[in-house]
Amino acid sequence: MERSTLQAINAARAARRAAVVVTDLSDGASQVFLEGARFPPEWDGLIVAALRSGRAGVAAVEGRSLFVNVHLPPPRIVAIGAVHISQALAELATVAGFDMTIIDPRTAFATPERFRAVELLAEWPEDVLPSRPLDRYTALAALTHDPKIDDHPIRAALEARCFYVGALGSRKTHAARVERLGQAGVPTDAIDRIKAPIGLDIGAASPAEIAVAILAEIIEALRRRDPTGRAGGAR
Repeated sequence: MERSTLQAINAARAARRAAVVVTDLSDGASQVFLEGARFPPEWDGLIVAALRSGRAGVAAVEGRSLFVNVHLPPPRIVAIGAVHISQALAELATVAGFDMTIIDPRTAFATPERFRAVELLAEWPEDVLPSRPLDRYTALAALTHDPKIDDHPIRAALEARCFYVGALGSRKTHAARVERLGQAGVPTDAIDRIKAPIGLDIGAASPAEIAVAILAEIIEALRRRDPTGRAGGAR
């Protein structure tokens, strides 16, 4: 691998930005493309598919044999609320390959005894997020039902263009949330990205079932996101 290629990959990794390396197998020449950049039209579909799937492979394009290698930031889930759903989601997220952080200022809920396998921060989200910024490879799940805790990270996630933003609550609860966010100056098209009620509609009832529905919706959003940035990013 050329030094310039390695430097570009390392810079992308440090910035939690995806990179795709396309190598012409006939001469070994490589090019690096970063997520959100313009891709050569003849390679566009190939690169977009790699960014969505995270899988490397060989492809033939216009008579050329190409090896496409993709470097994706580790996807992560930030759950707001140390609730029963978060306990189940923490176990599932690890199995599915997601890093996970739980944030909740309520120390009665945010206890190490309840959350042993994931990072737990018993602090207010607005105190945590400046030093741990959200990004396009983060899914945010707001689960407390408390606007004082949930609203700030939801706004931060929309501003950071997280690939997934979901919030617990009924349609009535979400309607009130939409009104608050609008009054706070959040654009309507950003608010429309919030998945609420959170999770795929599978008839989930228990906290564990709701966690399954949430994780499934997060995976769907990750694999079907627009990695080009041309349509405004994740939806």
